[in-house]
Amino acid sequence: MTTISERINSPFQTLSDLLRQTAIEQPGHPAIILNDEVIDYQTFDAMVDAVAASLQRDGLVPGDVVAVCAQTSIRYVATYCGCLRAGGVLAPLPPSARADNLTAMLDNSEARWLFLDQAVHGEWPQQQALAHLKRITVDDSEVATPWSSWLDDQLTPKPVEIKPQDPFNLIYSSGTTGVPKGIVQPHGMRYSHIQRAWINGYRPESVVMTGTPLYSNTTLVAVLPSLAIGATVVLMDKFDAQKYLEQAHRYRATHTILVPIQFQRILAHPAFDRFDLSGFQGKFSTSAPFTAKLKADVLDRWPGELTEIYGMTEGGGRCELQAHLHRDKLHTVGQPAEGCEIRIIDDQGVEVAPGQQGEIVGRSKAMMKGYHRQPDLTRQAEWYSPQGLRFIRTGDVGRFDEDGFLVLGDRKKDMLISGGFNIYPSDLESELIQHPDVLDCTVVGVASERWGETPVGFVVLKPGASAGDGDILAWVNERLGKTQRLARLEIVAELPRNAIGKVLKRELRDSFSRDHGVLN
Repeated sequence: MTTISERINSPFQTLSDLLRQTAIEQPGHPAIILNDEVIDYQTFDAMVDAVAASLQRDGLVPGDVVAVCAQTSIRYVATYCGCLRAGGVLAPLPPSARADNLTAMLDNSEARWLFLDQAVHGEWPQQQALAHLKRITVDDSEVATPWSSWLDDQLTPKPVEIKPQDPFNLIYSSGTTGVPKGIVQPHGMRYSHIQRAWINGYRPESVVMTGTPLYSNTTLVAVLPSLAIGATVVLMDKFDAQKYLEQAHRYRATHTILVPIQFQRILAHPAFDRFDLSGFQGKFSTSAPFTAKLKADVLDRWPGELTEIYGMTEGGGRCELQAHLHRDKLHTVGQPAEGCEIRIIDDQGVEVAPGQQGEIVGRSKAMMKGYHRQPDLTRQAEWYSPQGLRFIRTGDVGRFDEDGFLVLGDRKKDMLISGGFNIYPSDLESELIQHPDVLDCTVVGVASERWGETPVGFVVLKPGASAGDGDILAWVNERLGKTQRLARLEIVAELPRNAIGKVLKRELRDSFSRDHGVLN
């Protein structure tokens, strides 16, 4: 019998096979904990078998797409893994998306099954768009076929052959700037995530805390490898700093992956220092900008290593900053991870000189196959080197410093041109966050008669702070270059964010334009 280490370090294994082996070797070991409900590996694997067999009974063949749009639950995870065991492709859809976007995602995915819950059904007014789907409710509500009557746990799934290039799941981009694109991730890409988790210290005895929804790739890069390795996953149906701290303390969590705003909210909790977090070995952050100030606060107050991961759901290049080893590099996102190649190119697709800024492109063995049924967008996302090597464009601007650490700028689409000058909002945000009364901030470009575009700042004040918008505006403009200065600054209660912590700049821009029109 092979060891878990030998299996993880083999050329290729499927998540389904690794999960099955854990159920055989550690049947009573906790697999998932949610709201104090604990399911062990033997029970969970049997549930996965039942889902796979029930889907095959309904006619699923390898390559068919199964969509899930529901709140976090153990049945959700079982549906994910069961679909894969049957050879299907899972498309997790965000319940928070607009109904028209969800319908567009379903149409693009060509899913034949939709697993949902009553809450999602109530938010989806375009019911006729779902009529052709087999709908199953994971919460057993009567708005469609209840899970308990659909599932047949007496059936045994037929074995299927899975190859590394076969599609694993269909992840839709966050959609902060428009209708999301379906990212086809192959089994080989997901297996590389499992191997990376092993390198990062995940073991069968690990307890992995999550705080983001199951449709998010941020969650999946922790949950799926944890189950493959045989660790225990602690899920949250909705993030809450108090609940997170209680569960991390109770279950002696060893690893976690969070987005920066969640780190901020946990550290800001008045009872943070009363919880025992000494069991933490590794903390990971991704998906949104992570300020140097916040990283330093995590290092000072939260035991265990801290690693920031910069990458894309599409895959390609990935950087890692081991913040605990490089406190002088907290303003960067680290160095290219092992097996990753990152280059910087200009607007003409030519590599720039060392140290110069340009678009970040990357390649590795973890790369998407493409955008589902959107070949033109796939081609736009690719860059080929003079040697013919395929890279994935990030749309982000950055440069390497003299030590090979990547200094991130903005997404190309976030750059604004004011009076002929290129302005990067992240440069302005890095100054704005230094104000002693500012807890959170962002900068967006709005229409201006005089300049074409001009930057406007939005800030959230720290509790008890009394600074006015004019005071903060004057303070930050004294520290900015003449062409960078903010035209306006607004104090808001909170910044609009999606479920994985990205600021919805488009919402702020649209709201500001409705209220103020075009600035002079």
